[in-house]
Amino acid sequence: MKSTRKPAALILVGALTTGALAACSGGGDPEGESTNASGQVTLSVVSLLPGSTEEAVAAFEEQVAEFEEANPDIDVVPEEYEWKATTFAAQLAGGTLPDVFEIPFTDAQGLVENGQLADMDAQFRALPYAEQFNPTILEAGTGEDGHVYAIPAKNAYPVALHYNRALFESAGLDPDQPPTTWEQVREYAKKIADANPGVAGWATMTQNNTGGWQLTAQTVARGGRTVEVDGEQKATATLDDAGTKETLQFLHDLRWSDNSMGANFLLDWGSINQEFAAGQVGMFTSGSDIYTSLVQTNAVDPDTYGLAPIPLSDAPEAATLTGGTLAGVPAGVDDAVKDAAIRWIDFFYLDKLVDEERAVADAETLAANDQPVGTPVLPMFSQEQYELNQEWIADYVNVPLDQMTAFTDAMFDLPLAGEPSQKTQEVYALLDPVVQAVLTDEDADIDALLADADAQAQAMLDQG
Repeated sequence: MKSTRKPAALILVGALTTGALAACSGGGDPEGESTNASGQVTLSVVSLLPGSTEEAVAAFEEQVAEFEEANPDIDVVPEEYEWKATTFAAQLAGGTLPDVFEIPFTDAQGLVENGQLADMDAQFRALPYAEQFNPTILEAGTGEDGHVYAIPAKNAYPVALHYNRALFESAGLDPDQPPTTWEQVREYAKKIADANPGVAGWATMTQNNTGGWQLTAQTVARGGRTVEVDGEQKATATLDDAGTKETLQFLHDLRWSDNSMGANFLLDWGSINQEFAAGQVGMFTSGSDIYTSLVQTNAVDPDTYGLAPIPLSDAPEAATLTGGTLAGVPAGVDDAVKDAAIRWIDFFYLDKLVDEERAVADAETLAANDQPVGTPVLPMFSQEQYELNQEWIADYVNVPLDQMTAFTDAMFDLPLAGEPSQKTQEVYALLDPVVQAVLTDEDADIDALLADADAQAQAMLDQG
């Protein structure tokens, strides 16, 4: 996937992570007892979603074994966990997260301000490629003191349109020509639903803060915003702007006029993936990187998968919402755990992006276990480094890139926008019930619902 185009600016203030996180065994020992009976540092790390396939588990275990062979002084303890905005804070406060956990860009600043993340600056600066990061990505995990607390762990992603090619064909649609406008999305959704009784031609997330996330994504795609921040960092709630109202009316019409959205209106990141992989959803929006999880956890049929950019309106500010994942370590862990953590972060997440030998070894392990290699994402460093990395692993790429060309041909030219930089998850939580109301009450008053949510959001923003 070579491109000669200039990379788009990465406006990555934050985003709800599309990948679920893994973990739950208590973070490092604040008293310094981080070694086991063999004198090794015991390091608990996020692994995979519960219910991941045997092949995915085998690939992860091989990676752990490779790391431990190269680092005999570290005993890695993988733990499964699914990140949810509604439970994460309690788990972190309760000490039930692992020593290395993942967080969305949107959460890092609040955790730094609350003193809940370990200062990883010294460990981060020791990485040989520390100065190569896209500065906007690095900023997401950097505190006001200039220290790095959370380290970019995965390439960034834009929100994209995911669609089922088999359902397209069943409805007489060309799977190589995905919709490029919201009007086409509505038209295609109805055709899919009419041709496949019980199937949602279009579906959207509605709970655990994901309803607000995707409502915001579609608002931004129509040129709107849910929070505006001025040059003095004063935040103004704009939940009731025209883009949000237009999105909710769009959902209302698909649900009540077209009967194109099926019968399940309580979906979040994990459950909509499951419904999609099972052939019960024709189209939905989420991060561009979810193909990996669809394979690892939901056993999606690769032949049915298609990926395209989220449709953008003609509004001047229309853009694609972006996001990404950071790796964090709980505050209070000792230096031995922090040093072990940076070695794992380097090995598992980052070195494979900048080192050819490591990139090939990682891709070979994944491909040998039938795990996705080459899922499209935005570059963490530069477009040039990303394309070089793709050349290194070309022999192992096994994702259906020919079914993703609508996205990959456009990915470096997309106008990008970050998520709300203040009270992000809280704003999303306020919008969840608005989306649910529109999908469950035909007479829902969109203006009133948004006015109420906007007032609540402004009160939260004013509290700082």
